[in-house]
Amino acid sequence: MKRKSYIVSVIFVLCIGLILMGCPKKTVVKDEPSARAEAAKIEADRAAKEKEREAREKEVKEKETVRLKEKEEQAKREFERSLVAKRTPGIEGEVFESGLLKPIFFEFDKYDIRPGDAEILKENSALLKKFPNVKIQIEGHCDERGTNEYNLALGERRANSTKKYLASLGIAADRISTISYGEEKPMDPAHNEEAWAKNRRAHFVITAK
Repeated sequence: MKRKSYIVSVIFVLCIGLILMGCPKKTVVKDEPSARAEAAKIEADRAAKEKEREAREKEVKEKETVRLKEKEEQAKREFERSLVAKRTPGIEGEVFESGLLKPIFFEFDKYDIRPGDAEILKENSALLKKFPNVKIQIEGHCDERGTNEYNLALGERRANSTKKYLASLGIAADRISTISYGEEKPMDPAHNEEAWAKNRRAHFVITAK
């Protein structure tokens, strides 16, 4: 009798196990309105972050614009302060000199632009690009050796060579006029190599500002 009761108990337990194994798990499905609300919230957060990013970028651009404008104004004031009316008028009336436009120098009997002087012309070009209304006159000068006629021609070649180089850097040719003074206007009146090296030059004056 006990054995029969034991067998019945085992069969009962096995049946219960089979029933439990056969029951499918319930799948929890989100309520559709809740899913839409969560998606809308995610999209709203994304849009808010994008708007905030755009606002920051706009603020940065505005600050950079103001900074650049202030820098341009400062450069303009510095340039205006550097102008000095030249005592001897140029061929186009009153002209001005600026220490910001640096002269370049040449080897004896040469008119080609040396590498160091090319860098100076690049600096002058950068300045002229900031002030597109400024027009300049390039004066070609020589030392005292050679005839007056030869030095006038050499000074002209030096001025034209300088103009051509500036034009290659993007300065419009109609902003540049040239003149040769030959040996007539030395920077240093001494009669030695040091003075002659100073006198072989292309000098810049401003004819319109």
